[in-house]
Amino acid sequence: MSNKLAVKWGLIIAILLGSLYLIYPNYKWYSKPLTERETLDALGERPKRMLNLGLDLRGGSSLLLELEVSKLNAKEPLNEAMARAIEIIRNRIDQYGVAETSITKQGDKWIMVQLPGVSNPQRAEELIGKTAMLEFRIVKNDTSIAQQAFEKLESMDKPFDENGNLVPEVAQLVPAGYQIMRNKDGGYTLLTDTAPVTGADLENARVVMMGENGYPEVSFEFNAEGSKKFGQLTGANIGKNLAIVLDNTVQSAPTIQARITKQGRISGTFSAEEARALAIVLKAGALPAPVKVIEKKTIGPTLGEDSIKSGLSASFYAFVIILAFMLVYYKAAGFIADIALALNFVLTVAIMSYFSATLTLPGIAGMILSLAMAIDANVLIIERMREEKLLGKPVYEIINLGYDKAWSAIFDSNITTIIVGACLLQFGTGPVKGFAVTLIIGLLVSLFTAVFVTRAIYELVLTSNTKEISL
Repeated sequence: MSNKLAVKWGLIIAILLGSLYLIYPNYKWYSKPLTERETLDALGERPKRMLNLGLDLRGGSSLLLELEVSKLNAKEPLNEAMARAIEIIRNRIDQYGVAETSITKQGDKWIMVQLPGVSNPQRAEELIGKTAMLEFRIVKNDTSIAQQAFEKLESMDKPFDENGNLVPEVAQLVPAGYQIMRNKDGGYTLLTDTAPVTGADLENARVVMMGENGYPEVSFEFNAEGSKKFGQLTGANIGKNLAIVLDNTVQSAPTIQARITKQGRISGTFSAEEARALAIVLKAGALPAPVKVIEKKTIGPTLGEDSIKSGLSASFYAFVIILAFMLVYYKAAGFIADIALALNFVLTVAIMSYFSATLTLPGIAGMILSLAMAIDANVLIIERMREEKLLGKPVYEIINLGYDKAWSAIFDSNITTIIVGACLLQFGTGPVKGFAVTLIIGLLVSLFTAVFVTRAIYELVLTSNTKEISL
């Protein structure tokens, strides 16, 4: 064996071993029972570099959200508001730890959110839909100036609308310059109607476990401008109560003991889950307008498992049929093509595992199509070799001419398909992107296996002084 051929085979063997190393975590993970995987996933013990399953395979939740356009700032264009809403929702979900989320714009004011592995959409719905408008207002402890409003409040079953605002018949009884808001734990508070400092002035927010009252608290920090404004607000109102208002609800109203600039805390009877969700939405920022869920679907993991079995069965039968056809029709050359095809599948899965790509049912279809394209390349090479064999040329020349003459057709067909896949990846959404990813990876790998690997096998065969190859 020549040095050049030895290098080729060393490279092929190294790539094969590396691919098997990358694939093994997939086998180890997906061979575990579903309940065990869910437990390990919740504990954050899921391997980092492995195939992720999409919503149609893993199960999960799908939410269709509508941005309430009527409540947008009149100065903000709708397309910019939608882009900001999508980015904020994405940040919230990413911080919450839901992997491989698909968030896409649908039409002018709708957003589709797919959450693989989240079987309870209510939890995600609360996190996504929270407007998270944080405000700091001064409490007016003397409520006698709004006595009529409070009496009217007590006599009504629903004095606040769905957004936390007072109904008009009560709001008109509140003196100018003030506003009444409900408290998180019941009751009402009279506040100033202006909020000098808001959540837009925050720089960071995090959960502080076990605060003074025994419950988790949310600690927040202001940016430079926010620190300046908060210092002015607290410095001018020492001894008064400062209401921390979230989405028109008073979370707490501590007494201002001294001038505060950089940071503060939101306390209350939060559970650890509630505190974490609040910290996330505050850190990610407030939505430009409320969003409402107009459609939600839940795909159970059992359906996902069934889809995986169906997809794998289809792949297996297609794979076996192709292998059998090549072996019967092209004999020894077909066997070499089968080896390349098997390596093509291994390399495709390994690359997708390395990049933690998401596999969907359309993705499985893309993988099958890429395998078919790989066989197509081998067929072109073998047919060219058959033509040269009929001319009575020696075996080494048959092999070289077969590859040289077939290369342009192989390159053109694969590149044009890759371009189509790139367009699908750029402009497609959801499952279409999954199809495009596996197709592109599979085609790139097929160029390597169909041309480089099979040629190395033929060159290895030539070292045994073979005078003829069965085609």
